[in-house]
Amino acid sequence: MNRVAVIGGGTMGVGIAYVCAQAGGDVHVVEPDDTRAETMRGIIAETAAGAVKRGKLSDDEAAALESRIARVSAVADLSNGLDLIVESVFEDLDLKQAVLAEAAGKTPALLASNTSALSIDALAQAVPDKANFLGLHFFNPVWSLKLVEIVRGEATSDAAVERSRAFATWIGKESLVVRNIPGFATSRLDLIASLEAMRMVESGVTSAEEIDRAATLAYRHPVGPLRLSDIVGLDVRLDVARALEAAHGPRFAPPQILIDMVEAGKLGEKSGEGFFHWPQ
Repeated sequence: MNRVAVIGGGTMGVGIAYVCAQAGGDVHVVEPDDTRAETMRGIIAETAAGAVKRGKLSDDEAAALESRIARVSAVADLSNGLDLIVESVFEDLDLKQAVLAEAAGKTPALLASNTSALSIDALAQAVPDKANFLGLHFFNPVWSLKLVEIVRGEATSDAAVERSRAFATWIGKESLVVRNIPGFATSRLDLIASLEAMRMVESGVTSAEEIDRAATLAYRHPVGPLRLSDIVGLDVRLDVARALEAAHGPRFAPPQILIDMVEAGKLGEKSGEGFFHWPQ
């Protein structure tokens, strides 16, 4: 599966493109915004340079990796019959359905959505060939975290699941197959910990720094739940919390501190301030 396209050049799209190129794939990233495309190029170059410094890549391998990633401005610019197209745009059902419908017109062997919470069956309503459509949920940063969550829709075929497993192995990841239940497996585990950490800050248990320090020292998490929430985006956390509250009940209700921070424009890393300060 070495002919891959990623739709969306944001944080997750960049990471997916990087690991596919690192595995030897030819990758096209659909990103209509010139500024975001330039940022994407910078992140890829910086990440590859970091891998060289750590001895993970040679200079030649880093240069080859970068050369295998090409940006196009629209889905219409993609070739027909690619091995895989991964949609990685904002977590908005209407937007994702529109993008997936256009991507399906390119008849890829496998079509996937990198959603963390939206229903695969709802997204599949925009896709004619539902048997070859599923969820591929990556984790940030994609080049470091080893899991890909494969979300199987009602119409997803066994063959599509097996191709997805093979794809995960090819890019050096472990895979987990889950049913299409709101929040899947990992998003529910991740969100419930993050919401509880927010409630601890809200009730004055201790600071955000100390809560995250507890998670990293006591449970060996690579990053604490509040810093991770800042990286994901507090607005994204709020949207997912409301969706899972509707699906699973009040245990996923967003705390008032999260609602207030989003209303104040404190969205985490992307706005420069959340539970932590993020110098631009």
